Amino acid sequence: MTKKKTAARKKQSRSSSQRHTHSQGRCLDLLRQLSAYIDDELPSDICMEIRRHLGTCPNCEVFIASLQHTVTLCRHRPAPVLTGVDRMNMRRAILDAANAR
Repeated sequence: MTKKKTAARKKQSRSSSQRHTHSQGRCLDLLRQLSAYIDDELPSDICMEIRRHLGTCPNCEVFIASLQHTVTLCRHRPAPVLTGVDRMNMRRAILDAANAR
């Protein structure tokens, strides 16, 4: 590869990383705030910051769209009817998991 092509690739790589801050932990910051973002509980400036990130990060954009779709499906499904035995088994499983930590 010529020096010119190598320099062009480095420049392209640098400009991509400036647009997308994945390596700087922005994706992780977004993941920590997803629930509040989807529920529209964040201040508008933080929402704008998240939308800007989504515009530069196709992975986060696909992930959040999928999560929003899942939340919508869950909200529109009736809650299942649980028997007393079901509730007892769920309580036991939750307590067992909590005690295992």
